[in-house]
Amino acid sequence: MSAPVVTEIPPLLADAVSTAQAAVLESGEGPVGAHLGVEAVDEASAIHRFAADLPGYGGWQWAVVVAAPPGSVTVTVSELALLPGPDALVAPTWVPWDERIRPGDLAPGDLLPPRHEDVRLVPGYLATGDPAVDDVALELGLGRKQVMSREGRLEAAERWAESDFGPDSPMAKAAPGTCVTCGFYLALQGSLSAAFGVCGNELAADGHVVHAAYGCGAHSDTEGPTGAGSPAYAAYDDGALETTPTENTEPESTEAATEPAESSSTL
Repeated sequence: MSAPVVTEIPPLLADAVSTAQAAVLESGEGPVGAHLGVEAVDEASAIHRFAADLPGYGGWQWAVVVAAPPGSVTVTVSELALLPGPDALVAPTWVPWDERIRPGDLAPGDLLPPRHEDVRLVPGYLATGDPAVDDVALELGLGRKQVMSREGRLEAAERWAESDFGPDSPMAKAAPGTCVTCGFYLALQGSLSAAFGVCGNELAADGHVVHAAYGCGAHSDTEGPTGAGSPAYAAYDDGALETTPTENTEPESTEAATEPAESSSTL
């Protein structure tokens, strides 16, 4: 059963403001501000709160626990602590380091071990010592200490599908064809091969994992412009340009003010 809620504060505890204040001063931890109130803990103890006028601790409070057994005529200080008030500036909730890491944070020389009991990894098969077996196992992705679990592969597939190289990206929607039909598409191995591959076109998504339904304008079956003239004519239509006549803004010429030079003849 839970303890009953104490609403009344014994007068001896409620009046122990100076005793609680003196306890903070004697601790040497810092100055004591205004008394903020008192609240009951139980029938034999209460908490007095004071403003903490400490630099950098705005909104914090000194909490002093005073105690007096029933029938006692003196009050003792049981505990004091510096605690944040309702409007105090406090540090953000602690986030473990492995949850703070984001894509792109890894720099050359950094070491990033997997999380403890990472659900994305499962133990792999150990080498048997038989080359005929181990070579095939390595081709299938076995023989490593750990391999990606089904959950890890699903997370990767979802992340790749929602990336800029997924089927719903603007580039894919405007493409003339999908990657699965492109000659530059290099399919992955294993369970992800049905939906993902790597682009081998240096002028497109070169080196990126792309969804089979992704596509771009550099598809291997993209046809060039037909008809006479420069291939650039399809992209830059000179006939669609509007011409605007310009007025001659040069000042009108003035008549020459000088007389024509006299001609001379030689005898």
